[in-house]
Amino acid sequence: MSNTIIDTNFNFPGQQSVYKGKVREVYNINNEQLVMIATDRLSAFDVVMPKGIPYKGQILNQIATKMMAATQDLVPNWLMATPDPNVAVGHLCEPFKVEMVIRGYMSGHAAREYKAGKRMLCGVSMPEGMKENDAFPEPIITPATKAEQGDHDEDISREDILKRGIVSESDYVVLEDYTRKLFQRGTEIAAARGLILVDTKYEFGKTKDGQIVLIDEIHTPDSSRYFYANGYKERQEKGEPQKQLSKEFVRQWLISNGFQGLQGQTVPFMSDAYIETVSNRYIELYENITGETFVKANVSNIQARIEANVLDYLKK
Repeated sequence: MSNTIIDTNFNFPGQQSVYKGKVREVYNINNEQLVMIATDRLSAFDVVMPKGIPYKGQILNQIATKMMAATQDLVPNWLMATPDPNVAVGHLCEPFKVEMVIRGYMSGHAAREYKAGKRMLCGVSMPEGMKENDAFPEPIITPATKAEQGDHDEDISREDILKRGIVSESDYVVLEDYTRKLFQRGTEIAAARGLILVDTKYEFGKTKDGQIVLIDEIHTPDSSRYFYANGYKERQEKGEPQKQLSKEFVRQWLISNGFQGLQGQTVPFMSDAYIETVSNRYIELYENITGETFVKANVSNIQARIEANVLDYLKK
């Protein structure tokens, strides 16, 4: 289990700064390019788990870059190159301080809020009489503010985003339009693989010349929830849980072990055997989402491999 990448401390030519998120580490090169490294860290309930998941960073990076290629005709994105299985290089952008969450089905956080009796989520009404995992009449956009590391992302309404000046109205209209277009394309891609794209989140930024582009990850199991289409209706009719492709299985394991990221709770011990099952689930996710066999990268020395590949790219 030691062959994972949990933390990086590179010093690339032209490096201006490093930002470390929950899972990704972003190196600013000459205030022109960003080198984004997907680590093997696992985050749930906004808490980073103590152990890395083998191949997780590679899986997330490769799904995201494939999905960006499959949507670039609809929405411009930040990506320039992928010099390493765990690395994406893109244009320097100023990120918007909101995540655009879109939900086609009442699952996860939305279902938990609904069960608690709430019928409004981020200023959007949820119809009466819905069961968990039912489809909404139309997909709903339920944004979240981007939290600093260690804090929780918070639900926010369109009205509050505009009132607080987090995003201008003209930009927000573009974010909503891009979010709906990406979700529609993601839904079509998933359907072709026998999957249902249940909900997801997108992040956007502005390039130096003021263009709004898609950044970060897209349609990965960390940012999205998928159901298997086969048997979905039957399970709904019987009130059975849906068969999922997402990291919800990790959240459920944590909940069953008394952890939901609340104050005073400690992360339960994850054995090597459990870590291996999580890694295998991520590989299954990759193969189902992309329709391709996962090819494991050489992990004998991930740090050295990444450094060599990034340096080689930057020289060119």
